[in-house]
Amino acid sequence: MPRITNWFFKSLIILSFAVAFPLSMRGAQRTTISLNGTWDIEDSREAEAVPVAWNHKAPVPGLVHSAKPAFPQVDLFDSRMLIQTRVGDGKLPKSAIVYNAGVPRQDRNWFWYHRTLAISTTNSVAILRINKAQFGAAVWLNGIKIGDHLSCFTAAVFDVSKAIRRGPNELIVRVGAHPGVLPPTVSGGTDYEKLRWTPGIYDNVSLTLSENPVIESVQVASKIADSSILVQTSLRNFGKNPASFNLTYRVHVWKESVTVASSVTKGIRLAPGESKVVLQTVAVAGARLWSPESPNLYALETITGGDTATTRFGMREFRFDTATKRAYLNGRVYFMRGSNITLHRFFEDPLSGTLPWDEAWVRKLLVEIPHEMHWNSFRFCIGPVPDQWLEIADEAGLLIQNEYFVWTGHDWHGPENQVHFNTDQMIREYTEWMRDNWNHPSVVIWDANNETWDPTFGEKIIPAVRGLDLSNRPWENSYNPPEGPDDPVEDHPYEHQIMADGGPPFSMTTLENPNGEAPGAQTGHALILNEYGWLWLNRDGTPTELTKKLYPALLGKDSTAQQRLALNAYLLAGLTEYWRAYRQYAAVLHFVYLASSDPAGATSDHFRDVRKLELHPEFRDYMSNAFAPVGVYLGFWQPAVEAASLRSLPVMLVNDEDREVEGTLTLALENAKGDRVATQTAKFKIAPLGQATIYNDFKFPQTTGDFLLRAILEYQGGGVGVSTQSRRYVKLVEPERKQD
Repeated sequence: MPRITNWFFKSLIILSFAVAFPLSMRGAQRTTISLNGTWDIEDSREAEAVPVAWNHKAPVPGLVHSAKPAFPQVDLFDSRMLIQTRVGDGKLPKSAIVYNAGVPRQDRNWFWYHRTLAISTTNSVAILRINKAQFGAAVWLNGIKIGDHLSCFTAAVFDVSKAIRRGPNELIVRVGAHPGVLPPTVSGGTDYEKLRWTPGIYDNVSLTLSENPVIESVQVASKIADSSILVQTSLRNFGKNPASFNLTYRVHVWKESVTVASSVTKGIRLAPGESKVVLQTVAVAGARLWSPESPNLYALETITGGDTATTRFGMREFRFDTATKRAYLNGRVYFMRGSNITLHRFFEDPLSGTLPWDEAWVRKLLVEIPHEMHWNSFRFCIGPVPDQWLEIADEAGLLIQNEYFVWTGHDWHGPENQVHFNTDQMIREYTEWMRDNWNHPSVVIWDANNETWDPTFGEKIIPAVRGLDLSNRPWENSYNPPEGPDDPVEDHPYEHQIMADGGPPFSMTTLENPNGEAPGAQTGHALILNEYGWLWLNRDGTPTELTKKLYPALLGKDSTAQQRLALNAYLLAGLTEYWRAYRQYAAVLHFVYLASSDPAGATSDHFRDVRKLELHPEFRDYMSNAFAPVGVYLGFWQPAVEAASLRSLPVMLVNDEDREVEGTLTLALENAKGDRVATQTAKFKIAPLGQATIYNDFKFPQTTGDFLLRAILEYQGGGVGVSTQSRRYVKLVEPERKQD
């Protein structure tokens, strides 16, 4: 096990409080009060200008753009990165470049949240927890300044024991109106393509009341080899008297009450004000493992006699292996299939509103649709999600690549303009970030940054925090060298990028290259493909800023929105099938499932109606086939074939299931009416987690015109018939006449 430093324990004592699930605790030794709901809110220019009247309301959790009445220009802020992008695109002069966080386009610097809460009885210790707020949070309780927490992406934990009182209490939380109010050492998020930056308390707020000794943090790490858990408990005695006690552990299946395992650490002593971290192994005999197919969950109750914390966890282990270039879940090879969610870009979408906190909406987004699309994984890209999202991911059985809000690039706009972070501050932020997330079985990868070249992460930041995670999750370090010997490397080949920039055309016929080599293969490490294509369209089918030159080159200047949406799905599916077929990647994640759709935006998602979460039907159809666990790739991209010709058509099969699969492969050529004009069928068999290639000598008919060629797999899965397909458009033309 990696060595855990004393620095960690000191930081944890200062920064953390038990991440408990759910808010309503079992047992009478801790009372947790949810402070979610409608709060008062006002704005100000000055940092100490506490409002004297409260005329606006806003949801907590939520963002200020949902306030009633609305605040004008609430999210207008031109970040340093956005300004650099516009300068690079020739939209702004070089003199516009700034070296601070950016330029606010609003007449305010702060927002003030306000509410009252009635406390019927007080306890010795009262802890206020704000799970996430941007940009920074400062707290006053009953007129007393409690403190500040500057990080925008981790939980703010405040000891309010001396300020709270029985009866009514007045709570005020101040957040920055834009990233420009943060000290230059603090990360407010870096994104070269984000247009608006919306402030708010965007995660749960709660107050916990307990007695000494207090449980400040619990970390649970699974050890499946002997069916046990390693529990790390951070304890603190806030009282004036010594405390002697036993620390009791009880494990039960989530949503059940029967204790399935227990243990006790005896004879713990804490002097007044003392903190201590205790490690204890608890055997959980016959524990059921957690996986996307069986997301079994347990709950651990940790009891001091004065405080109780309940921590939900799953028995699972996840790693990558450089020798095999594979991901392993619970000791077995596991292929990750999925997409990306850029929630902080969706925050800037005018349609986002309160949707990210609507549980039914989030469950459809994370459970129902991914199941239909055959996705088992997501990257939560450049920015964290509310805790509820990870709780739902735990229950749904999703594998999450959890990425911190860092994208600094390289020297795209000159090395003098590259963003550099304060190392000590980033270590503090990453420590808190891990503390907030390490009990989620869904979180399987710590992703330090996106598309970033900065040796500081691999040389200083990751090594400083890596050992804090008792589950020893792998770290992904973007375009920097991997920090650990078995860490994965991300790859963003973006096949159509050069063409979209006005360069030479990209032809899908290049995918007939039999090597299928991934651009990042030279690293030797396991690879994660989490961005590819460069084919974005806005939800209405118009090109985004990054694809305005691409679609006219692909379809002509007079193409319709429907033609573009259909081509987008067709090409994305072909690329997905290709990269899966050659098995160069341990994970294939499409970019992007949820984002903002804006006429001035760089990327967008595939929703026809984001409020109802209705995907464009072409995307749903093509990509659900492309991501099928037993997949098929028709390695044929020729746009035209001579009529009556005989062609050898390679069909590649992949099996992500840990069982042998056999069935039939059908090649079918259909005309514009959907009638089959040529067909042939063969048997196939694929080994567990295997792949196979079948070469078919296919005779095209003696006719001309536009056709659709299908490679169709049919097999039994889960006791029912399953069918998936790969499709290619092809034109049959008259044979060229030979010269005499």
